[in-house]
Amino acid sequence: MPRKTSQTLTEAELRIMQVLWQKGPGTVQQILDAHPGNPALAYNTVLTTIRILERKGYVGHAKDGRAHIFNALVAEDEASRSEIRHLVSRFFRNSHEDLVLNILEDRGIAPEELDRLRKMFDLADNTRTAPGPEAAPADATESAAGKALPPTSFRSGAQ
Repeated sequence: MPRKTSQTLTEAELRIMQVLWQKGPGTVQQILDAHPGNPALAYNTVLTTIRILERKGYVGHAKDGRAHIFNALVAEDEASRSEIRHLVSRFFRNSHEDLVLNILEDRGIAPEELDRLRKMFDLADNTRTAPGPEAAPADATESAAGKALPPTSFRSGAQ
């Protein structure tokens, strides 16, 4: 019986996505060459992982002659927020407060970090209570979805 596909990223998928986020679109070989993995991955392993990412909606491709050029469809910050939402729902009963308290209990907090957190809370409170729609922060998913693909940065002429 096949395993159920997870919508979150596995470690292998995250490493491929990090290459796409940092280097931009590329062929499987270009992604493989840019992959910092140790030990080195096989071409078929990278291709299989990319196909899984396509099914999950994280990666898309365009044909360029015989080559497929793969690109990230989900921005890094969007994927990060999704992973955190999954973590919060799975382990903290949808309580962001419990997540923060767990982090603080686990490693403590330096006075400078506490000061930064207070400033962030104050800013968030001011944003929520400010009048008018112009004070609301922009929806990050709109800008990520509306962006044109970055130019192919892997290309050097040969595919």
